[in-house]
Amino acid sequence: MSNQPHGGELKDLIQRDAPRKEEFIALAAELPSLTLNERQVCDLELILNGGFSPLEGFMNQQDYEGVLFNLRLQNGLLWSMPITLDVNQQQIEDLGLAPGKKITLRNPQDDEALAILTVQDVYKPNKSLEAEKVFGKDDSAHPAVAYLHNVAKEFYVGGSLEAISLPAHYDYTEFRFTPVELRQKFNKLDMSRVVAFQTRNPMHRAHRELTVRAARENKCHVLIHPVVGMTKPGDVDHFTRVRVYKTILQKYPEGMAILSLLPLAMRMGGPREALWHSIIRKNFGCTHFIIGRDHAGPGKDSNGKDFYGPYDAQDLVNKYIDELEITVVPFKMVSYIPDTDEYVPADQVPEGVQTLNISGTELRRRLKTGGHIPDWFTYPEVQAILRSVYPARTKQGFAVLFVGHYSQALSTLANALDSVLNQGGQRPTTLLLPNEKQSSASDQDVSTFSFVAGEVAKNGGAVIAAPLISKQSQQNKFVSTVSKNGGGVILVHVATPLEFVKAIDRTGHYTKGSSDFEAPSNPTLVVDLATQSIGQVVHEVVLELEKEGYVGSR
Repeated sequence: MSNQPHGGELKDLIQRDAPRKEEFIALAAELPSLTLNERQVCDLELILNGGFSPLEGFMNQQDYEGVLFNLRLQNGLLWSMPITLDVNQQQIEDLGLAPGKKITLRNPQDDEALAILTVQDVYKPNKSLEAEKVFGKDDSAHPAVAYLHNVAKEFYVGGSLEAISLPAHYDYTEFRFTPVELRQKFNKLDMSRVVAFQTRNPMHRAHRELTVRAARENKCHVLIHPVVGMTKPGDVDHFTRVRVYKTILQKYPEGMAILSLLPLAMRMGGPREALWHSIIRKNFGCTHFIIGRDHAGPGKDSNGKDFYGPYDAQDLVNKYIDELEITVVPFKMVSYIPDTDEYVPADQVPEGVQTLNISGTELRRRLKTGGHIPDWFTYPEVQAILRSVYPARTKQGFAVLFVGHYSQALSTLANALDSVLNQGGQRPTTLLLPNEKQSSASDQDVSTFSFVAGEVAKNGGAVIAAPLISKQSQQNKFVSTVSKNGGGVILVHVATPLEFVKAIDRTGHYTKGSSDFEAPSNPTLVVDLATQSIGQVVHEVVLELEKEGYVGSR
């Protein structure tokens, strides 16, 4: 099989423009600048290093429409995914974007100049049409469609690029190869036939088995080529996954497999994504590519149906297989047979033989609850990595947030819960209470409380907060900040009637006006101090914490 890159010569713009780098650096300093977002940086890196060959810039309107309607660039070469640079009207005006205009593209992490874009055109896409053509339907349950409508800006800028430098990476640098570097590594190691395995999840024993079988059946070496750019929201972070991949690498026979990281921003585009991934792997020098069941599928649509059929991705890639010049290796499901302690292809399991499996949902449940994960499913070293990052609920941090009409009773509840949790000595607690003279939390106060609660929860601590957060927007900020840091939130709405609260108030707060409290839209618990004692409310919160696994011996 030919090992030429898709479209002929590999378009490595970094190598092409290296002799003029100093000239470009000086020019970039004088030009107006556009700071990219995370997805744009991922796309730019793979344009510059040749991973997106034959692209030499962000798509102009002709290329964009050719890809939408025909899966081809205007020069006739196969390409399945729009690679676009989105801007808004204000940026068009501020940067003077028009054909022939040059601008500097900068990294948001360090403000370094990455490339100079020479504008070819500025055009307004039909985003609903793009969603239909590329992702199959205009349904925001699809993460890429949601990005298209909610994040991507109104206009696209097409243009060619002059390379200055690749984005800097400081993690796992020994596993970051450009297409040229990886091809050189293959040559050095005499790896003439390489099967690539795409993944955005941790790998377990079944993944090791299926890649070994793919290598054996196709007489290949294995490239573990995980995505470490943007994946599906909620996926395991790439730091954890790479630690798993490094561990799995030691489970292959010496010299069979290598690891390289792909800084790709996935679109979860199913069939088109599989075709895109195939072109990318061809550019990186691979001869074979494993395409799985529902490859790069995003899950269910708004009606609860799968976005794509299980074999749509394989069917589309096979349609263009001669043009791609890469061999598709179908992902074969494997099953574990306990009697022989081995994994075999599911379609080769003898009738009546017992098999075992643990789904992704069940694995997450066991990690959450501290349940047993058997060695036949994953290696003990992998399990240790996952448990260190996803400890059982009894070791996870959380926050209990009390909200309600202004009342000293909120602080009383917080102090009482603090006492109950500390008497068991199960975990440290941190109290977040308002200043005695404070009657409501400002936005700045909420930002501070949220940050502190998030940091405590991130480190496995318990936060009990009653900081007089009155607005729904403030409550939501607290919840989202703690959740983003990996902590759970028990939001307790103390729904005591305002007249009762006024009757027990001794601070004079309600002589200044009425309450501005906004009840939360989706509280975890609703309690009422007009009908329940402090002790009863605290006990109800403890029961909720036990149900969620934050306290107790589970």
